[in-house]
Amino acid sequence: MEAEACVNLLSLVHTTFVLREKLEQVEARICDAAARAGRQRSDITLLAVTKKFPASVIREAYSLGLREFGENYVQEFDSKLGELADCVEARYHLIGHLQSNKAKKAATIFGVIQTVDTPKLAQRLEQEPRALDVMIEMKLSPEEAKAGASPDDLPELIDSIRACPHLRLLGLMTMPPWSDDPEPSRPYFARLRELAEKHRLPQLSMGMSHDLEVAIEEGSTMVRVGTALFGPRRKD
Repeated sequence: MEAEACVNLLSLVHTTFVLREKLEQVEARICDAAARAGRQRSDITLLAVTKKFPASVIREAYSLGLREFGENYVQEFDSKLGELADCVEARYHLIGHLQSNKAKKAATIFGVIQTVDTPKLAQRLEQEPRALDVMIEMKLSPEEAKAGASPDDLPELIDSIRACPHLRLLGLMTMPPWSDDPEPSRPYFARLRELAEKHRLPQLSMGMSHDLEVAIEEGSTMVRVGTALFGPRRKD
């Protein structure tokens, strides 16, 4: 038993060391991109995306100072939450598509819902008597698989959210079409920034592990980083 405990401890130390190195690398990328864009590092939030990783990974990241975490699935995160009770400063964001029938549960376990895309969903979230920060997910590409509101629907959706006393609208989020080259993401990020400026919304959730520099150059205030911190996710 002592040998097993020693092996487990060494494994934990190694994992934490690797994560610390990767966090330093991501921080350097964010700082360099912010400097090129003439921005302050403090204007950009690093959202650690922990979908498909166990609660222990969140706890390790928390121990290294990360406080904002992104999850894609309501049920998956709900299963982790019991192990995170002492991570009292952590704030959890839902960044995956949210079905209306799961809105009640999502509103109770997340602090931020980044994927509001219809007035109906906003109203479902409002039914839970709890203050909740939200963002509007925008569909800016023609991909059928992508969710989100269209630019034409944005004014009505903003009005619907602002009519909900329990919801606080932070800004917009989007996910451009996947490409190994970060440059094709740039026009989508620029378009999201234009929409946010037009509607006076302060926050932009855009950019991931492979294209965070371009996102920051185009005004991102929150980059969603998973692979660059935690490595490839397991396949179900």
